[in-house]
Amino acid sequence: MWLLFAFSGPVLWAASTHIDKYLVERYFKNSDTAVLMVFTALIGLLALPFIWIFSPATLALPLTNVFVLISSGILYMSAMLFYLRAIQSAEASVVAPLFQTSVIFTFILGYLLLGETLTLVNGLGVALIIMGALILSLDTSFRIRAVRMRTLVFMLLCTFVLAFSTVIFKYYAVQDEFWSTTFWTFVGEALFGAGILAVPRYLKQFMLLLRTNTGALLSINASNELINLGGGLGVRFASLLAPVALISAISSTTTLFVFFFGILLTVFFPKIASEDLSRANLIQKGVAALIVALGVVLAHFGGVS
Repeated sequence: MWLLFAFSGPVLWAASTHIDKYLVERYFKNSDTAVLMVFTALIGLLALPFIWIFSPATLALPLTNVFVLISSGILYMSAMLFYLRAIQSAEASVVAPLFQTSVIFTFILGYLLLGETLTLVNGLGVALIIMGALILSLDTSFRIRAVRMRTLVFMLLCTFVLAFSTVIFKYYAVQDEFWSTTFWTFVGEALFGAGILAVPRYLKQFMLLLRTNTGALLSINASNELINLGGGLGVRFASLLAPVALISAISSTTTLFVFFFGILLTVFFPKIASEDLSRANLIQKGVAALIVALGVVLAHFGGVS
């Protein structure tokens, strides 16, 4: 049973990646993706009263924890903005494996800020992740493409910010229950969205999209948030039934599911997603995804001293 919940995370997160790609392609070709973050923040804002009703203890956290959680929400939105920039210029199956580079930055920041050190197995895992990311930045002739390099840079910025957020959590030892964490993280996301709307050109784009595609954007975003939440809850529950390291290793298969879903959508629903299905490209992305997944497994199972 725990295995089903453990795999619910990577499967749902892979689906979410393709939804993000669809949103960007369908509604934001002529608008800045920063505006999409406003819709994400709005969904979180609408969820706040329901979370509070379900779990009133969310308002009883110490101020330090509240500050860290709000900061985490702001950092998360910043990272997602870099991610959306990346997914504008690349296929979902190229972007997804690059999320695993957060492991590299987590180790580096953990060493610099927390005094953690890597084992030899950890180092090998990090090296494999870097190798997989570099393979994805090349075309099928193994030459660096400007578009792929742009994607790599944006995803490195994204995963650095995510890793920084993770290390801050660990530094302050924030271990509050799920709904309290979700509530104050959503507050941070709402503040980030308000900051975007303070920029006049973003406000103008937001109002235009709100008038023309309100229902679609809100419903798709809300569904996407629920999918992400479901994946997080599934993995969280699985971690209560099995070793955390094993759950983390299974979570690294997200890239493989993104790859698989991309093929299915391109074959059966080409208007929703379009991946390059040439033999050389499939082999390159498949090999890179496997290398990255293996690197994540070694990084998690190698232990940190």
